[in-house]
Amino acid sequence: MQHIIDRFINYIKIDTQSDPESNTTPSTLKQWNLAHILVAELKQIGMDEVTIDDNGYIMATLPSNVNYPVPTIGFISHFDTTPDFSGTNVNPQIIPNYDGKDIVLNHEENIILSPEYFEDLKQYKGQTIITTDGTTLLGADDKAGITEIITAMEYLLQHPEIKHGKIRVGFTPDEEIGRGAHKFNVATFAAEWAYTMDGSQIGELEYENFNAAGAKIVITGKSVHPGYAKGKMVNSIVLGNELMNLLPSKETPEKTTDREGFYHIHKFDGGIEKTTIELIIRDHDLVKFEERKSLLRDITKRLNNENGNCIQLEINDQYYNMKEKITPVFHIVDIAKKAMEQLGITPIIKPIRGGTDGSQLSFMGLPCPNIFAGGHNFHGKYEYVPVESMQKAIAVIVKICELTAEE
Repeated sequence: MQHIIDRFINYIKIDTQSDPESNTTPSTLKQWNLAHILVAELKQIGMDEVTIDDNGYIMATLPSNVNYPVPTIGFISHFDTTPDFSGTNVNPQIIPNYDGKDIVLNHEENIILSPEYFEDLKQYKGQTIITTDGTTLLGADDKAGITEIITAMEYLLQHPEIKHGKIRVGFTPDEEIGRGAHKFNVATFAAEWAYTMDGSQIGELEYENFNAAGAKIVITGKSVHPGYAKGKMVNSIVLGNELMNLLPSKETPEKTTDREGFYHIHKFDGGIEKTTIELIIRDHDLVKFEERKSLLRDITKRLNNENGNCIQLEINDQYYNMKEKITPVFHIVDIAKKAMEQLGITPIIKPIRGGTDGSQLSFMGLPCPNIFAGGHNFHGKYEYVPVESMQKAIAVIVKICELTAEE
């Protein structure tokens, strides 16, 4: 267990936040700091064909140890963390034999990780939990996944009696800003299928995700002295508020679950003469996804007709539901499910309410379901990961490799 803890903590202490405003790949120079360490570590444990390209994409090979044909499979994780919460100076706390009660993350700020609010904590009583100190995120998304993949490869190298085919490993930058798969060379990776180790709680196995689009709205107003404004002023803040109120009020992230789609306004920056609104559009159903985009276009058109074409709308699709690409090769989900069951893990098969590199990779020709990495409460100060969940994820990787060689 300590080996896993040490490896994970080594990774999370390296700040790797990505930056959506940057046009480089990786989007931040500091991502290279961990990337180079990962390359060295892959070589050190004995992996073959360890490479890193000019964009920071890392690949490596564990050669087959059988003399019969076995599909080449892969395991993929990302090394960046979200730009939405600080990943600088991560100071993890290790809670051995968790007693099931409140965990004080930060005494000074009275920041408490409580099972009364975060009920998933209750299932980890008696386990070793790694938390934040209440001032940063943890980075389990997705440094837990990297820890698990490297440790599983190390284990297979140390146990040649476990039969497996050729295994490919891939680590990517910039997943948190939606670019993790953009420059991933599927042809070079050369696997028949892969799994992203980027899920949350133990048992998660996902092959459906949202269809996703991002929208940017720019409203241009006219500023006039309020005492003489009648018939002249166009207040872009007011128009922005009107536009938001025309969206379905119950179709937001905090009011939806499972396969229910939503509109999520995540930025509103306004003054009288200019207001910018940014939102994301999500739906598992492709028809409903298109309807959501059409509704936003119709609302914009209506307000433009009423207010003199002062609103500009830009919608860009981001990724699509990978179920379309996974269903024809569903045996790859069955293998992962069987691996979990043989290890005494109850598979939790459910749609992802978010995105994954696996979605884009599936549409690029690499079918890629998503498997749990063990962390909870990603992208914030309440993030934590049970070490036992990481151990189980490592065992699942090893078992998938073993089962694939039996198929």
